[in-house]
Amino acid sequence: MTQALLHPTETDTVESLDTVETPALVLDIAKLDRNVARLRSRLDALGVAFRPHVKSGKSIDVARRLFADGVGPITVSTLAEADYFASAGFTDITYAVGLSPDKIDRTRELVAAGVDLSVLIDSVDQARALVEAARDGGAMPGVLIEIDCDGHRGGVLPDDPALVAIAERLRDGGVLLRGVLTHAGESYGARGGAGLPEAAEQERAAAVNAAEALRAAGHASPVVSVGSTPTAHFAKNLDGVTEVRAGVFMFFDLVMHGIGVCEVDDIALSVIATVIGHRPEKGWILTDAGWMAMSRDRGTQKHPVDQGYGLVCDIDGKPFADLIVEDASQEHGILKLRPGSGAVLPDLPLGTRVRILPNHACATGAQHDSYAVVETGKREVTARWTRMRGW
Repeated sequence: MTQALLHPTETDTVESLDTVETPALVLDIAKLDRNVARLRSRLDALGVAFRPHVKSGKSIDVARRLFADGVGPITVSTLAEADYFASAGFTDITYAVGLSPDKIDRTRELVAAGVDLSVLIDSVDQARALVEAARDGGAMPGVLIEIDCDGHRGGVLPDDPALVAIAERLRDGGVLLRGVLTHAGESYGARGGAGLPEAAEQERAAAVNAAEALRAAGHASPVVSVGSTPTAHFAKNLDGVTEVRAGVFMFFDLVMHGIGVCEVDDIALSVIATVIGHRPEKGWILTDAGWMAMSRDRGTQKHPVDQGYGLVCDIDGKPFADLIVEDASQEHGILKLRPGSGAVLPDLPLGTRVRILPNHACATGAQHDSYAVVETGKREVTARWTRMRGW
């Protein structure tokens, strides 16, 4: 996975941010480690287990930084991720996307290969499909019932009769119910941290109440899983919760900054780009990093501070005043001062390299095949870490 660049041959040169082919995805390893340590410390103090979501990193090398022993329980968003991480020894996996019947055979193959896999459902129809598959007596994944804690997406309400009906259908068919899982997706609507402790409590209460309703009906619910990066950082009480999931915490991004979860200096991921032109009459600087490098994500568009397609920094990661990627086409980024700014457009000659902080680290990362790994304040690329893709 890791291609070390610390000991080049005589014909090689050490890669650096001054020489790497642009656009390129850059990962500051010290900031990654600091972000991981910050969340782990919080969860340790709250007395809950951690099951990080590896969909943000999509890299075995990144995932190994999440655990003291280099391996541990993880959450994935695709079965391709489950295959990929299982091949590296990550065998305690929750597939946290609603299960479609056509994917049941793939989940069974993972279990048969030694993966302790949990899948997510929120309907009797999904339970029925699992029970039908289990009739042959072969390996089956465990099941978590998705709970709707804030009306954001999927799941059943904690007091919905469907909750117990799902559990009963699984039990009658001999499929293991492990517990409940919820995700406070509406926490992403917060601004400046306001409302996040309340969102975390709402998330906790919904999951715990659902688990208690199952137990009262005679169904064990040993797993009570909650998690989003905002609520994981603002929860004050996690009584009754057994594990927390979070993903983008490892990198952070401009959306998380706008929500109030991190500072700009905490953002570990960036894209390095090269200035390829100027349109002074329009106040534009052109780069070779368009939406193919940054993604189409405009997650800060409704924030008090709109960051365009990304916040522009110098090659060492220091932000320019109010300089954003104001627009983007496929391979062109248009740098411009934020509307209403009193700053002066910086002098960035042709060939100048800049680093752009992303709106959504997961989406930007998905545009690239590998990370150029650096240390804070240094330009030498010490390693290349590959990323996986696909479903």
